Amino acid sequence: MHLNIEIKARCAEQDNIRAILKERKADFRGTDHQIDTYFEVPKGRLKLRQGTIEKNLIHYLRPDQAGPKASEVHLYATPNDEALKALLIAALPVKVVVDKEREIYFIDNVKFHLDRVAQLGTFVEIEAIDSDGSIGQERLKEQCDNYLQLFEIKDSDLLNNSYSDMLLRLQ
Repeated sequence: MHLNIEIKARCAEQDNIRAILKERKADFRGTDHQIDTYFEVPKGRLKLRQGTIEKNLIHYLRPDQAGPKASEVHLYATPNDEALKALLIAALPVKVVVDKEREIYFIDNVKFHLDRVAQLGTFVEIEAIDSDGSIGQERLKEQCDNYLQLFEIKDSDLLNNSYSDMLLRLQ
């Protein structure tokens, strides 16, 4: 388990953020086509991420609120995502599927996503990650707040829920 502080926002001008990340010499990990299958579970969220870069089973607890929010994340790298998907579909109802193109960048412990989500549009995510408990929630929040200001993200663009929730509202 590790702790994240996350921000998700609508982002019509991804080129501006891309330029800032390049200027700050962010480590670009690539563009990943990701299919996230969310399953009905009694607590938190459970999703299987199938991508070309990231392949994980992810369970997380996160409040639905705008701006920086803490998440407790359990991550399991999946060596055979198709077999795991078949098992999960046999055991649990599928809640929703999110299809997105994601550019992945890092600066130190902070991960940035520039997302194009089918049916929803373009977004930016900032995730300050404490994988071993050495950074602490307060410092993670400061990191997110700094990038929120640097990227000039407006309060009106901040999202309080996940892409899965947004897609469910469209159904």
